[in-house]
Amino acid sequence: MKRFTLTLAGAVLAMAGSAQAQDLSAGKAVFDKFNCASCHGTDAKTSVDPSYPVLAGQHADYLEQALKAYKRGAAGAAPTANVRNNPIMGAFAVQLSDQDIENVSAWLSAQPSDLGVRR
Repeated sequence: MKRFTLTLAGAVLAMAGSAQAQDLSAGKAVFDKFNCASCHGTDAKTSVDPSYPVLAGQHADYLEQALKAYKRGAAGAAPTANVRNNPIMGAFAVQLSDQDIENVSAWLSAQPSDLGVRR
């Protein structure tokens, strides 16, 4: 029982720490700096091309995974390394630090959207 309590406490602290590590204003700054609006729209949900994904309201962990996969693809990682190969997104992703990716993903997921129901 004691081990379970310690594990649970550790998990709660880890989740609280990661939530605080994300800076929404820094995420907006990343979105603006890299001109993401030029393809995904200023609201991150009105893309200039219907084939471009809606980013607003998307799950932050999904966005983080996708950006890291573009980064791995641009770095020439093996296809078995969960890569995404897109020359445009890859060129942007390689310029992002892990903190930039966390921040922009958190900011995008916090934007209003019709993607899903909020809890």
